[in-house]
Amino acid sequence: MIHVLRETHNTPAYVERALRLTGGTNRFGEPNFRAVWGWNRLTWIGGRWEDRDAAGNLVREVVELRQVPKYVPFDCWHIERWCPPELYGSPQDWYARTVECEAGRTIPALGPYPHRGEYEHCLTLAGVRGEFVQLTPTIAEHVARLIQASRVLTAPRRRQALDRRDARQERDFDALAYEVLDDAVPAFHGLPWIRVPSPRP
Repeated sequence: MIHVLRETHNTPAYVERALRLTGGTNRFGEPNFRAVWGWNRLTWIGGRWEDRDAAGNLVREVVELRQVPKYVPFDCWHIERWCPPELYGSPQDWYARTVECEAGRTIPALGPYPHRGEYEHCLTLAGVRGEFVQLTPTIAEHVARLIQASRVLTAPRRRQALDRRDARQERDFDALAYEVLDDAVPAFHGLPWIRVPSPRP
């Protein structure tokens, strides 16, 4: 028997309330934004699975739908936004695009059609170096407001913002590369030099 142990956390009620107040609710009365712990957020994946014992030996192969963690990293908070079912096309389109054939059996690789819509990833809550950041109502509310504000931007303005971000990242990388290369070169590029004292008045 295989046991998978996961660190799970429920979203604090005060964070849920802050996201509901900021983002409102969808047609089903559910929040438009929610925060989920990485290990808690599971999604359906269909395909061929290999089960192994503790020593790594193959126990069995099976073609089936399984629920697996949707986001990496698992040990942090993720902010999601609800997307309506029509965003995924009709059920016929969904199955036409996602059904795969494994061992003579057809299986929906992305699971069943999302009749009630689906929550999609907006942001992984982490520091600059990927370090853990605790979820607070202020952070959740701020993220939801930024996502809402970005939805009213026109396509050209979004493109300009992405171009500015890319240019800034390129400048930062060039500056870092220059510093690293400059530190690796000996003083005066290895040329001999002598100190000339300044003349005394």
